[in-house]
Amino acid sequence: MNKKIGFLCLLFCCFKLQAQSTAEDKLGTWYMYNGTHKLSKNVKLKTSAHFRYYELATEYQQEIYRVGINYTFNPKINVTAGGVYSITDTSYKSDAPILYEYRFYQDLNIKDNWGKIKVKHRVRLAQRFKRKNLINTVAHRIRYGLFLNYPISKNLETYAFSELFIKFASKAYSQNRTGVGLLKKISSNLKLKLGYFYTKFSNSDLHRLQLGVLINTDFTKKTI
Repeated sequence: MNKKIGFLCLLFCCFKLQAQSTAEDKLGTWYMYNGTHKLSKNVKLKTSAHFRYYELATEYQQEIYRVGINYTFNPKINVTAGGVYSITDTSYKSDAPILYEYRFYQDLNIKDNWGKIKVKHRVRLAQRFKRKNLINTVAHRIRYGLFLNYPISKNLETYAFSELFIKFASKAYSQNRTGVGLLKKISSNLKLKLGYFYTKFSNSDLHRLQLGVLINTDFTKKTI
């Protein structure tokens, strides 16, 4: 009898350990490049590439590429329109069909200042064309993000954000991301980003580090 009880306890422990080995239990990482390239007084080219992992540097989750054209109306209001291509492994340590997605997006950005705090409100619409397991679907989504930056010194600032994702579907809530971090200015054209954010889905949650490079260039300046 004792052997049977011991065997059942061992099975239970093994099952529990296996059940705990999920993406929710891991600290994943986003490795990011974001670029802003000024083409004229009011027009900028926005580019980005993200490589996302369920764990620190293993268990590939997603790669996503984004390009857009930004137009500035005034110092407080600008808009962006562009496209996205992404490849996503929706499983974790298991075999599942890969999700391929093309997406169009439109941003409205409104800037403000609360004392020393730089504030940006962003509303983003997205039209998503997804293909998984030879099945094509179309979905629409809206995101609202509040982004705050506060300078600590000449070359260092903190940031915080919260972004809500809403689907145009019967179950509207998609996810909410909330995060904090640091931005280190290396030069007038280069910043490094280190942060953490928490994502709450309707039935799960994820924890992620952000490691990024931000590059700004100005093609309107004359060079010899």
